[in-house]
Amino acid sequence: MPEKDVISTDRAPGPFQGAPYNQAIRIGDLVFVAGQLGIVLESGELAGETVAEQTEQIMRNMSAILEAAGSGLDKLVKTTVFLLDLADFAGMNEVYARHVGDRPPARSTIGISQLPSSARVEIEAIAHV
Repeated sequence: MPEKDVISTDRAPGPFQGAPYNQAIRIGDLVFVAGQLGIVLESGELAGETVAEQTEQIMRNMSAILEAAGSGLDKLVKTTVFLLDLADFAGMNEVYARHVGDRPPARSTIGISQLPSSARVEIEAIAHV
């Protein structure tokens, strides 16, 4: 079995409130990115109140983490999107589509009752290196 490598970058927020997880784990040619909120690194606050603003920041954070792992948004193979309100699907999807290109990954979208920091959206991912 390949070695499990911890991926960490100072270009994206670290684990939420010091929780025991990593930004990402690389094993073999796959990178597993922990769920990302739309937190702005410099302020530690959400990028805005709308799902579009938060999704845009999530994709920036995810890109930084994937780059640290030797991958990128163009190499995403699976994402899971958690939405506080499924009525926000179109707003999230519009931003998401701009970042994943013309060969988007497989994706699941789940409506949930609560996210940390009053976030409207969280996205986790698996990418190829």
